Amino acid sequence: MTYATGPLHEEIAYVAYHFHWSLEEILDLEHHDRRRYTEQIAVLVTRAAGEE
Repeated sequence: MTYATGPLHEEIAYVAYHFHWSLEEILDLEHHDRRRYTEQIAVLVTRAAGEE
């Protein structure tokens, strides 16, 4: 199964921006793990925005 490059690049950028992980580290993740991290980052960002 292949994964569309647009969403993949968005996930990579999102995780890299927030966690400062390298491209290699992010690409080593399984797709479901990478999606889980993006979802958790979104929760943290939303929570932090509500606390401001």
